[in-house]
Amino acid sequence: MTTRTLTRRATLAAVAATAGLVLAACGGSGGRGDGGGHAAHGASASPGATGATASTAHNAQDVAFAQAMIPHHQQALEMARLAADRASSAQVKDLVSRIEKAQDPEIRTMTGWLKSWGEQVPMAGMDHSGHSGMSGMMSDADMAALKKAEGKDFDTKFLSMMVEHHQGAVEMAGTEKAKGAYGPAKALAGAIVTAQNAEIKEMKTLLGSSGTSGSSGMNGMNGMG
Repeated sequence: MTTRTLTRRATLAAVAATAGLVLAACGGSGGRGDGGGHAAHGASASPGATGATASTAHNAQDVAFAQAMIPHHQQALEMARLAADRASSAQVKDLVSRIEKAQDPEIRTMTGWLKSWGEQVPMAGMDHSGHSGMSGMMSDADMAALKKAEGKDFDTKFLSMMVEHHQGAVEMAGTEKAKGAYGPAKALAGAIVTAQNAEIKEMKTLLGSSGTSGSSGMNGMNGMG
């Protein structure tokens, strides 16, 4: 009995000692890996989540901006494509090339936004008559007149119309900058304002006046080509 009792006590002591070591190890590990790690993760996760929410937030103005600027840009590209075999001025053709390179990617960008927001995307090649009241948009009659023009007459009509078209885009972009919420859309609006104001100044110079449009700008075009 004495031997069995001593053996049993020794076994219990060994088990208790082992359990104490395991608990100590777990406690130390938890303090470093769980407690400390959780605190660090929490500190980094919270700002990240907030930043993601802020960067993807958009409002009705952002949607309206994209849905209006897409057909606005599409008409500008339609006008630009007419210049390929109608314009006589190298300056006009160079301007047209820059407009196409800038606005086509912008259409794709805004289309991507609308799709990601679950909003309707204006169709390419659509009839623009429904947008005739939009700032700077050309009427069907305007576009018909431009399609009939050639040479210097085309150059003048194109520049005069595009000045007005750009002015409309700048106005729309200014509204987005003031009332939009989506960071990338506001940044694009700012880029449009800067680029198209510069092109407006360039086109007015090519027309030979500070604001003349239509056939009265022909005199300023005589040296072009």
